[in-house]
Amino acid sequence: MLNTYLSKRPLGNTGLLVTPLCLGAAPLGDMPETFQYSTSEEQALITLRTAFESPINFLDTAASYGFGESERRIGKAVQANGGLPEGYVLATKADRDFATGDFSGEQIKRSVEESLERLGLNRLQYVYIHDPEHTTFENVMGSGGPLAVLQKFQEEGVIDHIGISGGPIDMLIQYVETGAFSAVETHNRYTLLNRSAEPLLEVASRMGVAVINAAPYGSGILAKGPDAYARYAYSEASPIVLERARSFAKVCQENNVPLAAAALQFSLRDPRITSTVVGMSKPDRIAQTVELANFPIAPELWPALDAFGYDTEDPEASRFA
Repeated sequence: MLNTYLSKRPLGNTGLLVTPLCLGAAPLGDMPETFQYSTSEEQALITLRTAFESPINFLDTAASYGFGESERRIGKAVQANGGLPEGYVLATKADRDFATGDFSGEQIKRSVEESLERLGLNRLQYVYIHDPEHTTFENVMGSGGPLAVLQKFQEEGVIDHIGISGGPIDMLIQYVETGAFSAVETHNRYTLLNRSAEPLLEVASRMGVAVINAAPYGSGILAKGPDAYARYAYSEASPIVLERARSFAKVCQENNVPLAAAALQFSLRDPRITSTVVGMSKPDRIAQTVELANFPIAPELWPALDAFGYDTEDPEASRFA
């Protein structure tokens, strides 16, 4: 079971209570180009069934994951379960059209309607606007734009709550400061290796906006180790990132702490973070992640790791260049 350190927390001002661990369902959408491995439907459904029976009550997906495959598989699991388990929170994300780049209000409306269909639900508890770095602030916030469309769905009772999820930190801060969003999701930018999201955590905390921190392992390097997985934020890791990760692994080994436990608890121990999203694609990963969250770590380990330094630059600055 999750210990008291991992008891449920309020998701901003929504009234929802979520566990500090959130199952990231991107890998369940079978995205080998992103994660370097494939996930069969059968494996995904077993993983979801295990998740529904676990102490974790929070599931994170998006319309774009596997071009809808993640949501389709979640929909099958929800149907097989007779609905979402009681007290369970499912968050998804409304996306641009990946073929045309269309990020209009009409496209966001289509995205939500398609999510409802794939998930087999008539109401969505939480919807983020996903990756707004691919459009403009004016478009998202303007009349008839993505936010207005989601707010109309909210008025109609189709959506309960609205958040913002993306990459560049200055951009996310701009959205958080509008007061229009109850949660902000960041990824790969608050880990042992990269602290570029620090200003976002400060602003969100001050405004009472929940922070959802995804990819605490930097997409795998801090879970599998730098020699087994030499990538950070879905791209080849730089020499300095590899060197730091090797140093982290060595210090953790000397302290008899799994590197993955330190990477996960780095996020979990920060009071400004409501929940940490961990991508999982196998049923046994769920129990393993709970174990890592509960692994005893001496306070002295944190300054020992910090001594090697960390990046404060955007890890995806050149990913889409």
